[in-house]
Amino acid sequence: MAKSDQSPLTSVTMEDVARAAGVSRMTVSRALRENSPISDKTRARILAVVRELNYVPDQMAGSLTTRKSGFVAALLPSLNNLHFALTVQALTQEIEASGMQILLGHTEYSAEREERLIESLLRRRPEAMVLSYDGHTPRTLSLLNDIGIPVVEIWELPDRSIDNAVGFSNAEAAEAMTDALVERGYRQITFLGEVNDDWTRGAARRAGFTRAMRRHGLDANRLLQFGEPPLSIESGAAAVETLLRRFPDTDCVFCVSDAAAFGVQSELLRLGKRVPDDIGVAGFGDFEVSRFASPDISTVVVDPERIGRETGRMINRMLADASGQPRARERIDIGVEIALRDSTA
Repeated sequence: MAKSDQSPLTSVTMEDVARAAGVSRMTVSRALRENSPISDKTRARILAVVRELNYVPDQMAGSLTTRKSGFVAALLPSLNNLHFALTVQALTQEIEASGMQILLGHTEYSAEREERLIESLLRRRPEAMVLSYDGHTPRTLSLLNDIGIPVVEIWELPDRSIDNAVGFSNAEAAEAMTDALVERGYRQITFLGEVNDDWTRGAARRAGFTRAMRRHGLDANRLLQFGEPPLSIESGAAAVETLLRRFPDTDCVFCVSDAAAFGVQSELLRLGKRVPDDIGVAGFGDFEVSRFASPDISTVVVDPERIGRETGRMINRMLADASGQPRARERIDIGVEIALRDSTA
C-alpha cells in the first residue's frame, strides 16, 4: 500500500475508497479530478463513499519527504471585523515565532462554507486547525474529530468542544451584562439579536440574556431577531421601528453587538429619543464605535488579541511536545469585563 495514497490525517486510504465503491484505485483518482473521463453516475457513487469514509486526498503527497507542512490553518467568520483581524494578527505573531505560517480563510458566517474550506485545507496537511465557534455541520465535526491534529475553537468555550478552546462564555457574558442593567434599575429590557443564528455566539448571548431575566423574575420573552449575522449598524438602525412598535415600553435595548447598538442609538436620537433618559442602549464587544459614540455605549469588553496570543502559544506547546503521550484537552478562559457608560442611566 503506497504511503502517498493515504489521507494525510486519517487512516483511510484511496484503496479503502476503491474497495467500498467497487472500483479501481485509478477510477477513484479520476473521480477526484475535475474534467476527468468518468461517468457522472460513477463519480457520484465514489464521492458518496469519500464523504462516508471522511477520506481527504493528500494534494501534497510525494512532494515532501517530511509529514510536516509548516503551517496552521485558521478560519474566521469575517476578515473585515477589527476584532477578528486583531485575533489573527496576534495568532500569526505567535505561530511565526515557531517557524510556521498561517493559512487563513473566512467562512462568511456560513457553516456550509466552513465545511468546504476545512475539506480543502485538510488536503494541504495543516499541523493544527483554528476556527471560530459559530456552529459546525455534522460533516465538519466528523472530519475534525478524525484528523489527529490539534483543533482549537476560539471566541467561545463550548460545553462540547471538538478539542481545545480559547475564549469565554458568551452566554455568561451576556448574563453578566443583563444583571448589570437590572442593577441600574432597568426592567423592560429588550434583546436585539439576529435571525438564523442557531448555534452561533449570538444565540449564546441571547440565551444568557433570557437566563438572567428569568432569574430576576422579569419578562424573558422580549426578544427581537432582526437581520442576518453579523448584525450591522444599518440593520440596528432599521430594527428600531419594529422595536418601538412591538415593545413600546422598552426602557433599555441590549444588542448582540456594538455595531447594532450604535445603529439603534443613532436612530433613537434621530427620532428625538433621549439616550439614556428615555431609553438605554447596551452592546457587546467594546469596538471603537461604542467608545467614541455620543453618548458612549455600555458594552461587554473582550480582548481579541489575547485570544490570538493564547491560541498561538497553545498550538506551539502542543506541536513541540515530542513525548508521544496522549495530550489532554486545554481550555483557556480569557474572561470579559462589563463597561457601563453614558448610554445607560
